[in-house]
Amino acid sequence: PQAAPARTDVRDCSTDPPYLPPTAINTTARLAALRDTMRAHGVHAYIVPSTDAHMSEYIAERDARLGWLTGFTGSAGTGVVTQDKAALWTDSRYWTQAERQLDCNWELQRTTWIESIGLWILEAVPAGGNISLDPFLFSIDTWNSYSQALHGSGRTLVPIETNLVDQVWGDERPSSPSSTIYSLPEAFTGSSWQEKVAGIRQQMEQHVRRPTAVLLSGLEETAWLFNLRGDDIPYNPVFYSYTLLTNTSISLFVDKRRLSVAAQGSLQADCPGPLCVELQEYGQVRAHLQRYAQGNVTIWLGTEYTTYGLYGVIPQEKLLEDSYSPVMMAKAVKNAKEQELLRAAHLRDAVAVIQYLWWLEKMVPQGRVDEFSGAQHVDMLRRAQEHSRGPSFQSISASG
Repeated sequence: PQAAPARTDVRDCSTDPPYLPPTAINTTARLAALRDTMRAHGVHAYIVPSTDAHMSEYIAERDARLGWLTGFTGSAGTGVVTQDKAALWTDSRYWTQAERQLDCNWELQRTTWIESIGLWILEAVPAGGNISLDPFLFSIDTWNSYSQALHGSGRTLVPIETNLVDQVWGDERPSSPSSTIYSLPEAFTGSSWQEKVAGIRQQMEQHVRRPTAVLLSGLEETAWLFNLRGDDIPYNPVFYSYTLLTNTSISLFVDKRRLSVAAQGSLQADCPGPLCVELQEYGQVRAHLQRYAQGNVTIWLGTEYTTYGLYGVIPQEKLLEDSYSPVMMAKAVKNAKEQELLRAAHLRDAVAVIQYLWWLEKMVPQGRVDEFSGAQHVDMLRRAQEHSRGPSFQSISASG
């Protein structure tokens, strides 16, 4: 009798030699280089997340460290590497994809619980070992969860500010974005950035703890506050930045060479003064925050988007923590102008969707459309609508 054909789209690490589908990435050299770097730093386990320094849901290629190290390109996951083991944790959306992309250097863990990652680390790293991570890639909550998982185990959680994956990735790592950061035309803003700043300062004044500053780490917070847009991350109109807004000053940490002339003019029209935006280098935020935190200050921040790397430089008694910053809360409440713009955008989108459904009715019976060509067609119809800046995520289309 004929043997059943082997399934060729997922890996099989139980055979000798192991079977790897053509989609799997060979990570042997990358892991060896990372392990050398870990040894040089005295690190026994290194944790690699799928996020960037702003806790963004989508990331730029430059921040896809987990993807580069493992070959796995799903949007959510965590990798841990020790001297002799490597494992990837991801959720059920991605199990099949992981089995197609990982080589046999990696164990797939079918869960995302930090407890599970912690238990694996405790088993893989003997007592006295150092577990390390980049504090600028972990939210405050995630850092605390790892701390808790390892607490009292005789193993130490050590933040290292040099990212070890970046060191190994070297010159192959995609470069920083260089496209222009531009002002949103006035026709599309609910209020000027000066009005938004005044509103946030008013909230600071009225707060029982009288914070002296608000720290913004989420990319959409800064984009919304200053009515600026960029395209550093696919499908998201944002740019790499931080903001420290005080009662009397505004510091924007950004690559200022990328600001359009109009954007820079808008930010600096009122200089000097309390509505003058001082432009600082993006990489200077930690040092600036550390200096500011030495004064008699209270810094208000949202824990969801702030990394442990920034949070850790502010003394506990000078912190005012909420899940979301006052800017994120203000951004969530749309004024009449913004509501009107939203409705108009949905009308234009509805026209594209209706055109698409009509096209499908003609094309599907002819057998001339599949999920991919359908997704491309609906994107094209949307782009043809006025004011379109592209889709908000890659179309997910299916049938039956």
